[in-house]
Amino acid sequence: MTPNMGAGLGTAFARLWAATTLSALGSGLATVAAPLFVASRTDDPLVVAGASAVAWLPWLLFALPGGVLVDRMDRRRLMIVIDLVRVAALAVLATAILSGHGGVALLFVVLFLVNTGEIVFRAASQAMVPVVVPRHRLERANGWLSGGATLMHSMLAGPLGGFLFALSAGSPFLVNAVTYALSAVLVALIGGDFRAAADDDTHARRPRSMGGEMVEGLRWLANQPLLRTMAVLIGLLNVTLTAALAVLVLLAGERLGLGSVGYGLLFTCMATGGVLGALLGDRIIARISATWTIRIGLLVEAGLHLALAASRSTSVVGFALFAFGVHGGLWNIVSNSLRQRLTPPNLQGRVASTNLFVAAGGNCVGALLGGLLAARFGITAPYWVGLVVAIGVSAATWRVFDRAAVARAYADPSPVESPVPVA
Repeated sequence: MTPNMGAGLGTAFARLWAATTLSALGSGLATVAAPLFVASRTDDPLVVAGASAVAWLPWLLFALPGGVLVDRMDRRRLMIVIDLVRVAALAVLATAILSGHGGVALLFVVLFLVNTGEIVFRAASQAMVPVVVPRHRLERANGWLSGGATLMHSMLAGPLGGFLFALSAGSPFLVNAVTYALSAVLVALIGGDFRAAADDDTHARRPRSMGGEMVEGLRWLANQPLLRTMAVLIGLLNVTLTAALAVLVLLAGERLGLGSVGYGLLFTCMATGGVLGALLGDRIIARISATWTIRIGLLVEAGLHLALAASRSTSVVGFALFAFGVHGGLWNIVSNSLRQRLTPPNLQGRVASTNLFVAAGGNCVGALLGGLLAARFGITAPYWVGLVVAIGVSAATWRVFDRAAVARAYADPSPVESPVPVA
């Protein structure tokens, strides 16, 4: 069932959904295949870890400038160009590996280029959503996008990437290139102008330098209590979550007695919850409200850390990860929909990319922090720290997300663009 048939979101969104979902599958294949390729060439832990570092570094360097680019250009054309550049880069890498000439250095260069493009592609696709989807359908649209990405990247890409790598080291990268090529075709089939609209006064006051435009986006976000708080939460909670997941493989072996298959199934539990939360998210949010979706989600986050810190039961930990996955799917829907409702069209790219930047920063800090805490204070230390942080941020932000504040975001006239008619 396509989004057009099952969700009533229109042909333009169906094409955008298919493009981003295919892109997520391709990116997931590269995520799995890259460390496998490096490990097949060297057993140096620093070089192997370099694959992850090269993948994350562009998010810190280019997320904010990428948002400016998204707000300056036609977002549809920008996505097409990015996909075509990534197709070319991955085709070169796949050809080199298949011919026996590919090395780790070339892989790192291509990973850096592809992930730089991913930042801009993701911000542009998020900025397009309020253009192709009516305001009252944003929750459903974001649920479909989140669910598709989780299904492809977190559930299918892992086993498929491993299978393709076993066939040939270059195969996952070649298939990745094909997914980006198909994504470009689908985006090209979306009609309409997707350049950010702005009135003459706003355009006249817009800073001309990239730095000035980044500051403009950051200043606007800093003056929005709901969006500012959600951005800070994303950063803080990503620190503790990534710290927890960074040493989960050790916890799974030492405390739960799981092997590699059982460890992988823990992530399957989380991904399954994520898909379920994404697909049912708009109905759940409508029933319990966005306010309680956020508040309950913060409690679920605390519950996950408590279960990982205190339980030796695989079932309890698996259920906690499943519940966290549901929360993650719902959180993505609420945060993206609120941002799209409240952000002016000419700032959509910069505000989206700021959230990506904050999230990436949290991931980088968390990966380092998890190892340090576990090494110094024991394997459960990252989870106890995560529990304290989750309880603290829940208490500190509980009143920020009160019903009246969130209701105003849903009730006030939206600054987002009107949907573009598509034949």
